[in-house]
Amino acid sequence: MAGEPLLPVTALLTPPVDDRLASILTQLDEAAGCIGAPAYDVHENRLVQGRLGIATALFAALRCKHPPTASHSLRVALGCSRWGMALGLPEEALDQLEVAALLHDIGKVGVPDIVVLKPGKLSASESVTMNRHRNMGLEILRNCCASHTVLDIVRYTPAWYAGRRADFDREGEELPLGARMVAIVDAFDSMTTDHVYRRALPRERALRELYQYAGTQFDPTLVQHFAMLHEGDLAPEGERLARRWLTELDAQQVDELWHWGHQHTAVEETTAEQLFQQKLIDNMRDGVVFVDSNMQIQLWNHGAERLTGLAPASVCQQHWSPALVGMCDPQGKAISDADCPVAFVVHSGVQSIRRVRITDRHQRPVSCDIHVAPVIGSNGVTYGANVLIHDASPETSLEERCQNLHERATRDPLTQVANRAEFDRAHKLFVETHLERGLPCSLIMCDIDHFKQINDNFGHQAGDEVIRTFAQLLKQMCRPGDLVARYGGEEFVVLCADCDNATASGRAEQIRRSLVELPMPAMDGNAITASFGVTEIQPGDTDATMLRRADRGLLMAKDGGRNAVVQLGSGVGDEAPLAPLRHSHWWSWWHGSGKTDLLLERDLMMPVPLNVSIEKLRGFVADHHAAIEGVEGNRVLLRVKAEKLSLLRRTTDRPVAYLLELTFSEEQVHVEHGGGLRSADQLRTRVRVAIRPKRQRDRRHRELHVHARQLLASLRSYLMATDAEEHVSDNVLQRATTIVGTWLRGGSYS
Repeated sequence: MAGEPLLPVTALLTPPVDDRLASILTQLDEAAGCIGAPAYDVHENRLVQGRLGIATALFAALRCKHPPTASHSLRVALGCSRWGMALGLPEEALDQLEVAALLHDIGKVGVPDIVVLKPGKLSASESVTMNRHRNMGLEILRNCCASHTVLDIVRYTPAWYAGRRADFDREGEELPLGARMVAIVDAFDSMTTDHVYRRALPRERALRELYQYAGTQFDPTLVQHFAMLHEGDLAPEGERLARRWLTELDAQQVDELWHWGHQHTAVEETTAEQLFQQKLIDNMRDGVVFVDSNMQIQLWNHGAERLTGLAPASVCQQHWSPALVGMCDPQGKAISDADCPVAFVVHSGVQSIRRVRITDRHQRPVSCDIHVAPVIGSNGVTYGANVLIHDASPETSLEERCQNLHERATRDPLTQVANRAEFDRAHKLFVETHLERGLPCSLIMCDIDHFKQINDNFGHQAGDEVIRTFAQLLKQMCRPGDLVARYGGEEFVVLCADCDNATASGRAEQIRRSLVELPMPAMDGNAITASFGVTEIQPGDTDATMLRRADRGLLMAKDGGRNAVVQLGSGVGDEAPLAPLRHSHWWSWWHGSGKTDLLLERDLMMPVPLNVSIEKLRGFVADHHAAIEGVEGNRVLLRVKAEKLSLLRRTTDRPVAYLLELTFSEEQVHVEHGGGLRSADQLRTRVRVAIRPKRQRDRRHRELHVHARQLLASLRSYLMATDAEEHVSDNVLQRATTIVGTWLRGGSYS
């Protein structure tokens, strides 16, 4: 762009290539000689052309697809080149290593943009799609690269040194040296580079990660040599690297690595097994279509001809597209090539099942279920997809009637979002599923500010219109898989699947800002505001406690002046699981030994002062509807009822109540800081938790210990505590008594 300063070539040689390679940068800047184009492209092209020769177009395709990946590949190639020279590799081996490192990610040209450019964590299906880029890269290189060594390096770069990946037939020293080197440099550069989904790690921490996985994922000897290389003097290797890439590479030898031509496969005779399969396919009433990786139709059976009126001879070897069969969605909207389920499966490798409409031989729409499954070989290469088209028109009318009844039962009639009953059902399922899988999910609770004034000043019809507009805005801001529901009146809830607290808060803030800028025609163009409470699921949660925590955040937003977002909860995080119980309360109760009513006892430690821990406890008390039975000295006794568990055998059974005895103490710890920093005294809080049933007869419930552990997990999440060793200092109990008593009386803390 005119007027912009030229980007220095140092941008090309960021980690893992060291800053001391200044000689390379100077020579490249002098050799560029092109002022009109960005220096980045000039220098990158100069390096790549010198190394790849006639195959430079491959790298250009990768750069057009995703420039950060192209830059990463060049840095990896330069790092491997410098490392290879330090190891004294022969020229031929060094050539092969540099080319393989430069093109090890070439397969990403075949990964959909929605996966490559996704700013967050990939889903399971997206991870499968991304992992297939190695096989795509091999398929590309097989058609143009004459070096089997280069292909082997690219093939085995993802393999683990310890052989823990079952899809590779080599491990340890059997892996090519180049593959083991590229794996280390690739990982190091990825860790020390900023990404849209993760910030860069410091170099020292990245090296620590390599050491941590040495012997399992990486070659331990090479990891040690790589680390030593980064700690030594890199200037000589830098100068030699500059000369090699800019002046010493022989263009003719570079081009010898490449060949251009087509691979021919012999035509095999049809076997008896293939004849059986062919007869089965031809006589199926469902349509069966085979599509190859280039989206060309290879087979079209009689069932497909019956459904569409298209003869096999007229469509085989033609390009598949939704328009070929008049494919529409169930509402009659034409499906574009970008939304085609067949193209999605071929490119992603993930099967798809959809209800669509196609046009029959009489140009009438026919409801069909289209099931597309990828065809993937043992080498991981996708050869195409099988398409099964099932005529669903006899089932459609009944399904539509059932669907209409379901929507009427689950939808809010005013806003057409989910109603309260559907939210309660989905929320419970969300909590159970995400806790079981250890995945985050968040809940946003929002309320239109001063809604009564809208009804009073503009009328109830205007109020209804505002509610509808607000609901539509919430739906537009949600992702697939999320649920928007009207909780009651002007209050709405949003369930965010696979979403942590920070992301949910960001989305709530985006909704809040959009709402402020959205004029409401029913209010003469004036805008409205809303308040938001956001929370993430955390260990020990039920749907009720999660909802109360979000509601508490909403109330805090209103008390703070409205038109705000308040986030509560610590989330799932990477909290360690609860340690085993100290004793089996059922065993001790049955044999009459020990504390017959004690379910569990545990010491927890919080790295915060006592007053902060007490403030965190308030949230637990509020969200669990706990009652304070009493306070004595530094001890607090809480009563909590079991809710929404299978403890009640009959609907007339009373809910089981638990007593939580919490004994607090505050400790002062002397912490020595390294690196010349001052030592300091820090305050931390210890609490002993004892849980028992309130009524003696309740101890016979078989699932008491399950809920007791759930309560302990929830308490630990609210307090942000970890398990602690047993030790209580007598000199801290007096302060604990004072603060706990102050909290019970509702005072303030110092």
